[in-house]
Amino acid sequence: MAFSRVYSDPLSRGIFKKFVVMLCSLLTSLYLLHCLTDRCSSMPTPVKASSQVVGFFASELHDLRSLRRKRLLQKWTTGSKPGLSYQSADDAKRTSEYSRFDDADTGQVLYEPGPQVDSDSKNRELSHDMQPSLGDIVYSKRLAPRFMMKTGSTGKLSPLGDGTKKLPQAMIIGVKKGGTRALLEFLRVHPDIRAVGAEPHFFDRNYENGLEWYRELMPKTLEGQITMEKTPSYFVTREAPARISGMSRDTKLIVVVRDPVTRAISDYTQTLSKKPDIPTFESLTFRNRTTGLIDTSWSAIQIGIYAKHLDNWLQYFPMGQILFVSGERLISDPAGELGRVQDFLGLKRIITDKHFYFNQTKGFPCLKKAEGSSKPHCLGKTKGRTHPNIHPEVVQRLRDFYRPFNMKFYQMTGQIFGWDD
Repeated sequence: MAFSRVYSDPLSRGIFKKFVVMLCSLLTSLYLLHCLTDRCSSMPTPVKASSQVVGFFASELHDLRSLRRKRLLQKWTTGSKPGLSYQSADDAKRTSEYSRFDDADTGQVLYEPGPQVDSDSKNRELSHDMQPSLGDIVYSKRLAPRFMMKTGSTGKLSPLGDGTKKLPQAMIIGVKKGGTRALLEFLRVHPDIRAVGAEPHFFDRNYENGLEWYRELMPKTLEGQITMEKTPSYFVTREAPARISGMSRDTKLIVVVRDPVTRAISDYTQTLSKKPDIPTFESLTFRNRTTGLIDTSWSAIQIGIYAKHLDNWLQYFPMGQILFVSGERLISDPAGELGRVQDFLGLKRIITDKHFYFNQTKGFPCLKKAEGSSKPHCLGKTKGRTHPNIHPEVVQRLRDFYRPFNMKFYQMTGQIFGWDD
């Protein structure tokens, strides 16, 4: 027969076998394509269909992963949409109660180095600038165990666990009217820092309540996060160094210092706003105006004798465990000072120039995005008060009084703060 003659030919038989193999391969590929198309169509994220079998696996899976990764990062970093919150429920409540930030200045012109921008029209651009990089997200070790995606229609991210309450590993211990509130709020932007909003005053006023009472005031933290608190009066409290050392000799201490003359006037201004009938600054400064003898018993004067207070702390803590932050540079170069603080705490420098803009009305830097918010925030109205006019002779006598104490403080810390220039 003709078919037998064709099949018996060696060349024809080879071609027929190749045709069968190719047909089987094609049918197998079509079956796999059909199965994968059905599977991908049932997934929440649509997958772009491909008409080519060659390269399908690599290209389609890469596109799918990239799309889902972009959407997830967008949820983490876009403040105006449901997204990431670094606060648990109790911390959010604590922030709303104690935060000194307000929205009073969000409608004014924002000032920062370089071109000026309008706040309302540029808030979206500011939010975009503040988005953390993938490296920052990966660096924060507690993100992976802490967050999960909800299955509801909102698509919000929520914490997997609340962590545990720990005694603080770092403290801002002073000084009053030096810029401690600003420093704390700036630091709270860092994902690896958790801080209580209110001043606990444990080591000076509430020590009899015990460490467990103190621990309960702290926010919950996860592994790798640092618990912090700030109480500026600790620096001038004689018992505080021994008490903090008794809790932990490894505690890292941060002191924000400022020109003691300017600090004293600011201290007086705060008291005057609460008690308008107090005596004048000049009458409180001098024991005897004629002789020019300074009244060092007045707390506004006493706080500024930094060298005297530091002597007390050095009996319990080495100088390497104390960081001195310049209150003046915290205003002129907040990112630079925050960089030093992050290094001191052993944290990655996540807080940088992009987090700040300068508020010309208040006269100090503000955050483009505060903790748990997507809008610019400045410290509240109680910050940046206008100082009363003090007679230049009084100011000069105070500078002469503080000069030897400042010189000693410079020697002790190894830093020149420039208050006597």
